Amino acid sequence: MRFRRGIVGFIAVIQSVLFLTHWVLYETWTFSLTDRVPGAFWTKLVLGVLSVSFVSASLCAFFYTNPALRAFYRAAAVWVGMLTFFLAAAVCSWAVLGVAMLAGLHLNFHLLVEWMFAAALVTGVAGVVNASWMRITRTTVRLANLPSAWRGRKAALISDVHLGHVRNGNFLRRMVAKILHEGPDAIFIAGDLYDGTAIDAARAAEPLNLLTAPHGVYFVAGNHEQFGDDRKYLEAVQAAGVRVLNNEKVEADGLQIVGVPYRNATRGEHLASVLKSVRLDRERASILLVHAPDHPAVAEAAGVSLQLSGHTHLGQFVPWSWLARKIYRQFVYGLSRIGKMQVFTSSGAGTWGPPLRLGSNPEIVVLQFE
Repeated sequence: MRFRRGIVGFIAVIQSVLFLTHWVLYETWTFSLTDRVPGAFWTKLVLGVLSVSFVSASLCAFFYTNPALRAFYRAAAVWVGMLTFFLAAAVCSWAVLGVAMLAGLHLNFHLLVEWMFAAALVTGVAGVVNASWMRITRTTVRLANLPSAWRGRKAALISDVHLGHVRNGNFLRRMVAKILHEGPDAIFIAGDLYDGTAIDAARAAEPLNLLTAPHGVYFVAGNHEQFGDDRKYLEAVQAAGVRVLNNEKVEADGLQIVGVPYRNATRGEHLASVLKSVRLDRERASILLVHAPDHPAVAEAAGVSLQLSGHTHLGQFVPWSWLARKIYRQFVYGLSRIGKMQVFTSSGAGTWGPPLRLGSNPEIVVLQFE
């Protein structure tokens, strides 16, 4: 009951913020215009509908899936992403007006708003295009005590694909083709393969059947797989031939590979307990696959050589990227170091919520071991 009240409260807060944001847009657009301006009623109606579109689409997406709903969800998700830029345009417009008034200057406010909103639209469209442009990010990793057999070998890392109402099996199929073109010796999937919405999990994971590597393909669950019962997701991934790591260690030609799902890594003491139980050999190189870079100090203390994570999305776009950097600091993206351990955090391949990226890129990471 407490959980349900919390969800209802969260939804109420989000919807209230959306109502307020759309009201700001309406007031900005109609300020200094008369009530007789043609289209004022339709502007109010359209913004009213848009203000409830994302919450409505999201709630439906958790229970249903069909072509019409997927189209509605995509449109609502794009709009809620664009909303950030339109709100920034509105705030900038009022700020410019305030400065002009203080300076005693005459300003055509509505013309200013038109230009600001046009810039916001172009920026948002650029973000949508960028989110669909997959990159290959290459980095070299030097690990102490790396087995000689692994020197010069490559591994691929993907995370945060978010298969659901925006990204689907076709998106994953294209990713699989890009990964196989790189010829990695091992492949790591660091969680949030699924978005957590209603989906045919097995069908969406079918492209993974083609994903092979000489030393294995490994997966750990992320928070979106573990919103509730994660069995349907894990069974779908396993059925596609991918090794699901659940608080365990495997050996791959002398390299230790450990996987800890999100649920067991959210608290430092839980992660420390799991890493202790798998009995890492500190004299040999090891890789920890864990969805979020929440407790790198714990992994370093346990003797891990390299941690591979995702989760942050690098905030996807401004201003959320600033918040992501504030939370995760040096571990928000890319290769970093803590003590004797290195951490690589991927910005992810897909998107959550708005299918926009600006200041972050969707990527497949190729790690070259030396």
